[in-house]
Amino acid sequence: MAKIVTHFPRLIILQVMRILSGKEVVQARRKKIAEKVQQLKNNKGITPGLAVVLVGEDPASQVYVRNKAKACDEVGINSFEHKLPAETSADDLKKLIIELNNNKEVHGILVQLPLPKHLNTDEILQCIDPKKDPDALTTENMGLCWKGTPRVSACTPSGVMAILDYYKIEVAGKEAVVVGRSNIVGKPMAQLLLMADATVTLCHSKTKNLRKYTSQAEIVVVAAGRPLMLGKEDFKKGAVVIDVGMHRELIDGKTKLCGDVRFDELHDWVSAATPVPGGVGPMTITMLLENTFKLASF
Repeated sequence: MAKIVTHFPRLIILQVMRILSGKEVVQARRKKIAEKVQQLKNNKGITPGLAVVLVGEDPASQVYVRNKAKACDEVGINSFEHKLPAETSADDLKKLIIELNNNKEVHGILVQLPLPKHLNTDEILQCIDPKKDPDALTTENMGLCWKGTPRVSACTPSGVMAILDYYKIEVAGKEAVVVGRSNIVGKPMAQLLLMADATVTLCHSKTKNLRKYTSQAEIVVVAAGRPLMLGKEDFKKGAVVIDVGMHRELIDGKTKLCGDVRFDELHDWVSAATPVPGGVGPMTITMLLENTFKLASF
């Protein structure tokens, strides 16, 4: 009797990438911030206040400052803007910061970066009272973060953690890689992941064979500051990719926003990724609002 062989078509399962929208997270968190701010006003008569200091005429910085003022108004936080000419001396800038340190209506002081080249950024930031430092860039607040007991955490890394939490992406026990070691993103990002029980590797511009590390990680946060630096071949199949980069590049004859990652290559490969724009970017101001509220609550 002839053997009957039945052939079934091969089943191919494609990895469907989940897009991690920061805009969606922002809507949820800002509603909660507004509620908390109102409760603080009702219970203690305190209205959180954020002072933003802008030195010079940098166009991008001006946009950021306007967006921060609009966001403050949205959640009921008082906004105080101080715009200074580019030639402002270090002494005059420090004098303003000291005045804001002593102003009881101000609970958060943000010096918009970058500063003009004649000003020493670290020297200026260290003038901010650590208890009024919503960006967590003073030495005291950075130290508290590394100790594992942050007063507040750096805004952009906090935003990344908020995205992971919102989309219920498990961090504990995962292998995570952070690409970039800046004080604003890379270092605090590594510490926040560590505090969430991930096993963390911090890579940077001097790391040899970067792909060796990124291609083995389950979570990769890219904050290298280099446009379109990494693509599909740099990541493990099924990984979660968080792109912190933000650049304006000439792509296909048009100036477009892009990140450190070649996002279009990731479909059907990674499990989830943040887009640029619309990913991590919207979270930074939201976490600034949240930190200002926390500082007003102490």
